[in-house]
Amino acid sequence: MPRKTIRLGQPSTTLPHLPVVQKQFLSAFLILCLSLLISCGGGSTDSSGGGGSGTGGGGGGPISSPAVQHVGIVVFENQNYVDVIGNPAMPYLNGLVQQNALATQFYANVHPSIGNYFMMTTGQVPTTDDSFSGTIGGDNVTTALTAAGKTWKSYAESLPQAAYVGGDQYPYIKHHNPFAYLDSVRNDSAQRDNIVPFTQLHSDLSANSLPDYFFVIPNDLHNGHDCPAGGSNCPLSDRLGTIDSWLQSNLGPMLVDSYFAGNGILIITFDESANDNTLGGGRIAVVFVGGPVKNNFQSTNTYQFPSLLRFTLKTLGVTAYPGAAAQAPDMNEFLK
Repeated sequence: MPRKTIRLGQPSTTLPHLPVVQKQFLSAFLILCLSLLISCGGGSTDSSGGGGSGTGGGGGGPISSPAVQHVGIVVFENQNYVDVIGNPAMPYLNGLVQQNALATQFYANVHPSIGNYFMMTTGQVPTTDDSFSGTIGGDNVTTALTAAGKTWKSYAESLPQAAYVGGDQYPYIKHHNPFAYLDSVRNDSAQRDNIVPFTQLHSDLSANSLPDYFFVIPNDLHNGHDCPAGGSNCPLSDRLGTIDSWLQSNLGPMLVDSYFAGNGILIITFDESANDNTLGGGRIAVVFVGGPVKNNFQSTNTYQFPSLLRFTLKTLGVTAYPGAAAQAPDMNEFLK
């Protein structure tokens, strides 16, 4: 906004109808008042809001989108963008697309799955071996959140027990839960306790105690990886229909809950495409849902998982971004 300057007129040297002593006194008094106003900054008012802190501080004008208090990611498996968007087998997800925001040119980073899960959470691809049994050190989404005073949880369907960092217990698959590999989590009991069974999400929502950041991991029967009855011998429509019904039944209530709907964002993504290698991992559907998200918005800008990692932290006010997220393009365009 333009700088406003308040210009004060000079005091009159002619004060009729008053004795000389009173005139001299009033003249001196007016000059003193003028001096005090100027010395205290009263002669100039900057309407830019400089010096402010928190939301809207710094002169950027009012923030049109609601403050974001919760950001969640739910990750499904191995589906091409063209098989998901517009598919009648997924009416619920495509209804969310129409009402919210869609990244139409989003590409996974690598094949197979594990590298993309690590890119979403560490900004790196330390391995592309889905059988990887090591651990991952260094900065990651949890260290950034913790340093900023934010809370987080990983809600994993069919997880054997809270704080579990062991191997597969089908239909729970470890390499879909990147937090189970992170040294910063594994070596700290308080952090490890943030890995919980998916059922805990409903309890946290009912208690109005969702964490600031959360990661949702459907099991292999519900994430599109396997057929809903197990195995791999079923039509694609069965897998897509299972994803859609699971999403509606398990996360749909959260999206309309007043505690989450106004200031929460749920990001629905797939870890990689089924058979596309474009930009490494192929084109996938990424949908943004929630009160702070633009309505009926579609972006044609190209993004990959480092940008998504950056977005999940930045929208919560975190300013340290691990790995490739530090230089990744912002995704602010999805916010109102």
